[in-house]
Order: sequence, then C-alpha cells, then structure tokens
Amino acid sequence: MMDHVSIGVSDYAAARRFYDTVLAALGLKALMAFPDQKVAGYGAPGAPAPFFWIGDAHQPDTQGQGRSLGSGPGLHLCFRAPSRAAVDSFYDTALRMGADDNGAPGLRPHYHANYYGAFVVDPDGWRLEAVCHSPETD
Repeated sequence: MMDHVSIGVSDYAAARRFYDTVLAALGLKALMAFPDQKVAGYGAPGAPAPFFWIGDAHQPDTQGQGRSLGSGPGLHLCFRAPSRAAVDSFYDTALRMGADDNGAPGLRPHYHANYYGAFVVDPDGWRLEAVCHSPETD
C-alpha cells in the first residue's frame, strides 16, 4: 500500500499558493510544513499524516531523509510497512539488490513520535521509502 508521494517543485512559494488553493477545493490542506526546508505535506483535516508532499527541488534536506527532493528524479515514493522489522528488511534487501543508502532505518520524530522509516535510491535513481507508523512491539 502506498503511504505518501512527494514531488519536487521549482518555485516553492508559488507551489504553496497553487496547492493551498487547488487542494482546498477537494477539502485538503497543508497538515505539516517545514518552511526552513521549503517542504509541505497535504491531507484531509484530522488525518494522522499527509499523503501528498511538495518540496523545493533545489533545497537540501536536513530533516533526516538523506538526499533532497531535487536529487535524481523529482519523485519520492513511500510504501507503508506492517512493522518496523519490515522497514529494516526493506532497507537491507534493497541495499543487497544494488540500491544506494538514502537514510538508514530509524525514528523520524519531526514527523511524529512513531514515524519509523528507511530510505533508498534504486538503481535507476528513484527515491523509495518504507515507513511504519506503529509503536515498537516486542
């Protein structure tokens, strides 16, 4: 199952104005934004997390994901994992299959307390992520 998708934009301020207005027509709004990183995530009000993200294609990412939205193709795909162990397995398997590391498995609490993700770049340059939103279980 897909968890979220991110696209790189050439003019973050203009893209914010565009998506803030256009997505409002669908009942969506920016649920998270990191203005210093020029990144915003959209979803339904009250949703636990955004499902659509935009980010400045030229802004470096220092939020723990690794490469910015601007490195490689301007698309980021995230798959929902059923457990943290599955995130770890995704990451280890991807590296064995020739992917590049783009962010080791771990918590990303700037998204939310249980956001456990791992990031890779596949052999064609596509940025992939696996995420588990559940707390760690024994």
